[in-house]
Amino acid sequence: MVNSSVFTPKISNISLFDLDRTAARSCVNGQWVESPNKKTFQNINPANNTVITEVADIPAEVVEEAIKAAENAFESFSESPVLERSLMLKTWAELVRKNCDDLSKVMTWENGKTLADSKQEIEFSASFLDWYAGEALRIHGDVTHSGVASNHRIFNVKQPIGVCGLITPWNFPAAMIARKAGAAIAAGCTAVIRAAEVTPLTAIGMIKLAQQAGIPKGVLNLILDSNAKVCGEVITNSPIVRKVSFTGSTNVGKQLMSQSSCTVKKMSLELGGNAPFIVFPDADLEKTIKSLMACKFNSNGQVCVCANRIYVHEDIYDTFANALADLVCEMKIGSGFDPEVKLGPLIAASGAEKVEEHVKDAVANGAKILTGGKRPEGFNECYYEPTVLVNVKEKCRLFREETFGPLAALIKFKDVDEVIKSANSSSVGLAGYVYTNDLNTMFRMAKGLEVGIVGANTEQVNDPFLDFGGIKESGYGKEGGMHGVDEFLIEKAISLQIFPH
Repeated sequence: MVNSSVFTPKISNISLFDLDRTAARSCVNGQWVESPNKKTFQNINPANNTVITEVADIPAEVVEEAIKAAENAFESFSESPVLERSLMLKTWAELVRKNCDDLSKVMTWENGKTLADSKQEIEFSASFLDWYAGEALRIHGDVTHSGVASNHRIFNVKQPIGVCGLITPWNFPAAMIARKAGAAIAAGCTAVIRAAEVTPLTAIGMIKLAQQAGIPKGVLNLILDSNAKVCGEVITNSPIVRKVSFTGSTNVGKQLMSQSSCTVKKMSLELGGNAPFIVFPDADLEKTIKSLMACKFNSNGQVCVCANRIYVHEDIYDTFANALADLVCEMKIGSGFDPEVKLGPLIAASGAEKVEEHVKDAVANGAKILTGGKRPEGFNECYYEPTVLVNVKEKCRLFREETFGPLAALIKFKDVDEVIKSANSSSVGLAGYVYTNDLNTMFRMAKGLEVGIVGANTEQVNDPFLDFGGIKESGYGKEGGMHGVDEFLIEKAISLQIFPH
């Protein structure tokens, strides 16, 4: 049973999240606005289904105002010195770290992840802003000779693309704002951010800190509404918006692609994953299982790069499975504010239902439950026990669908060719993980896996220094790394003829 005393946090600065108001607001052109029709929706704590606050439900016409504000701000912001933009990002990062305690509490309150996971995300968010502060200073083009004549030069320059639509998810409500908006600001772009309706307060806190960091009005506009489709259509259909960056499901990503085609927008899509986690018999089992625990159960498995299909070589399969189950069965579930809890609730009842469906389907197809496999007693419908399944077959739904929950499904394999073929059978390709001490095997696996990111003896693939992005139906484009800012730039070639004196 969840202890009722750990449901509600004490927030030091409630005004940072609009908790001192009747309804939390959106931000348009530097002003915090309510809905003109006075409609609101509820922000719910998934740990106990209580209402945290009301949120102003912003209609389409206000989204259009936000786009216009971003367009007006772009004229001057695109010409701002890169040193100024770099300093803004550094200051924003400092403020995020300074307010880590309140930000992490609010995140756990509305998202359900443990306070430790939330604090980790806040630092992760600040690190992206630090990275982009440096990248703002490293935007440069090049000059080459022309093949036409000796008095011609070709200048390749990079310029900010314009107004951007940034659509962020609920599973990393602070980090994805930092990762997208940080790159946009470094490039000199302005943006309209549509934050997930289930985590609005974290988004409000991040944007208010951006304002305190000196980011001018109209540069970052925040939209909160109860229907993502409405805002998404306005953003994708607008001729003013030149770039869309989206993190979310593959199905929604395809819809946004289709809608954006009418204005041929540049897009970055970080969509669904179905990550294979592959363990060879020469791997260090203790370290590998520790890595898997972090990869699988971070944020209760609600991470696009978390291990979904866990391939273990037949020589170590039983030993590995039993050792993993021994650790998983000790994981305490409950409110994310309880320091002993390792897994909070999933974001909604639908998340727990999907895990339950995947477990039932796998068992019906011959899988065996080693631990978990059911809804815990005394908790609401958003909870599901951390689960380990063995003898999982390829015909199971979890081979084709991302579970997005605390389910570790173990598949037995014999050799490299077999596991590469099985791992690549998925329609998506975001991340994959390989554990082996054999360099030849590692290179063969890293080359053969159809994914955008490979974790080689590590689960650490979320790093500001890393170019993050997938292939296949996991989308395209990069975030972070050396190419993250390039997604918000256009490249222009200038052919110059030099006249003699």
